[in-house]
Amino acid sequence: MRGRPGDEFDLGRFGLMPRMKCMVQTGRRTLASTLRSLAAVLALAATAVGAQNAPSLPSAPEIIARSKPSVVLVGTFNPLANPRFAFRGTGFAVADGTRIATNAHVLPEPGAEQESQLVVQVKQPSGAWEIRKVQDVRLERSHDLAILDIGAPALQPLPLKTELPQEGTEVLFIGFPIGGALGFSHVSHRGMISAITPVALPAPSSNSLNARNLSQLRSGAFNILQMDAVAYPGNSGGPVLDARTGEVLGVINMVLIKNTKESVLAQPSGISYAIPIENVARILQR
Repeated sequence: MRGRPGDEFDLGRFGLMPRMKCMVQTGRRTLASTLRSLAAVLALAATAVGAQNAPSLPSAPEIIARSKPSVVLVGTFNPLANPRFAFRGTGFAVADGTRIATNAHVLPEPGAEQESQLVVQVKQPSGAWEIRKVQDVRLERSHDLAILDIGAPALQPLPLKTELPQEGTEVLFIGFPIGGALGFSHVSHRGMISAITPVALPAPSSNSLNARNLSQLRSGAFNILQMDAVAYPGNSGGPVLDARTGEVLGVINMVLIKNTKESVLAQPSGISYAIPIENVARILQR
């Protein structure tokens, strides 16, 4: 193809224009594909960096190991009785570590066991149990909760998560099922929050059905955590822990009984209940 300066040529006649357009379009597609690949690589790199910087969650064995020293035996001590220590339930350290959360129904009825002192037992690193006298008691029977003041030295308090957990949250709980039958060893269970349902707790006995308690029953129900987990007598007052973080979500309160109280051991229903920990936090703020 020859010409002089200023001559005009029809490139389409020689089949060049379509080819040039194709090259331009191919170049655009290649550039777009390259940019997309680069963006994907950058996204993966950012995810990897975020994963490295994000704090790792503890495993269930780690949560159990670090929580057990904060979980105590609750009972009464009478130096003239046999046995001298009478186990009544489980408790756990909260607030500054000098206070123990448990169930109100774990404590003796007013006037009962007058010869006995309310105590908790704390497991020492050596494996021995140390008796600590309860110096003060704060009760809220409408939610079946009690806060026990044991004074110094403080225990390691468990962290509380006051937001109501979602159904389906996996949980751990630690306590002393069946009391001394297992040698007062910390026992851990695993389950799931299967429902959050309203409930109104009755008074622990007919003697407690006074005007105030009846008013509390009429004033309305509160939320309770229903768990797909097996708890036994002795677990009452123990902490329900978030299985991912170790934070306390609730306080074990009761189990669903199929037939009689005796059947709770031979034929457990597998349904247990806990008081949301927000109620403990509210009592501690008073």
